[in-house]
Amino acid sequence: MPPTSPTLLSSDPLPATAAKRARRKEARPGELLDAALDLFVEKGFAATRVEEVAARAGVSKGTLFLYFPSKDELFKAVVRHSISGRFVEWNNDFQVFQGTTREMLGYCMNSWWQRVGATTASGLTKLIMSEAGNFPELAAFYRQEVVEPGHCLIRRILQRGMDRGEFRTIDLDYAVYSVVAPLLFLVLSRHSMGVCVSGDAELDPQRYIDMQLGIILDGLSPRRGGPSADPKPKV
Repeated sequence: MPPTSPTLLSSDPLPATAAKRARRKEARPGELLDAALDLFVEKGFAATRVEEVAARAGVSKGTLFLYFPSKDELFKAVVRHSISGRFVEWNNDFQVFQGTTREMLGYCMNSWWQRVGATTASGLTKLIMSEAGNFPELAAFYRQEVVEPGHCLIRRILQRGMDRGEFRTIDLDYAVYSVVAPLLFLVLSRHSMGVCVSGDAELDPQRYIDMQLGIILDGLSPRRGGPSADPKPKV
């Protein structure tokens, strides 16, 4: 009987195992980012250790450092993955938006809540506000990656409203905060056990956004009797 061919000794499980390992390797960065996001929001940046992130993701500390050379870089990757990476998507949405600017602003606030505010990622806002003083480099990074693009997007919406005569002339440098502030309050309420909300009931996000949107839009509507008398409009 001829000897068994080495080729015949090679069975299907080995290629399947190799493929499984390849898929696992490709998934690791995402798993690490998910684990890091959860821990950063739960414990804060300073208190989170990379060993904990690795353990939660089911890998070694050395494996984590293969993808992210430091905790700072891991945090930056989490922010890009969870929040700032969405600005391309949002800008594309508004590029083709066909409705009124009032509808666009409503879409902006509601889609932000659905994609960020209602998710674990919104806890990064509370984290950066509480720890910015101790980590100025990360605060500057967050401002560049999240705050500035967010303000730019809101300015773009408000400018569209003024250009189309839907909004009165306003100071855009400060008007953006009329949109940002209520969303920040909603985030802080969500991640602070509603301590700033009166009564036992939690804020209903949809009712809250609808109310704030109505107040903003009524304030932006053209005034009766002619255009705004603002002496130095910002454009």
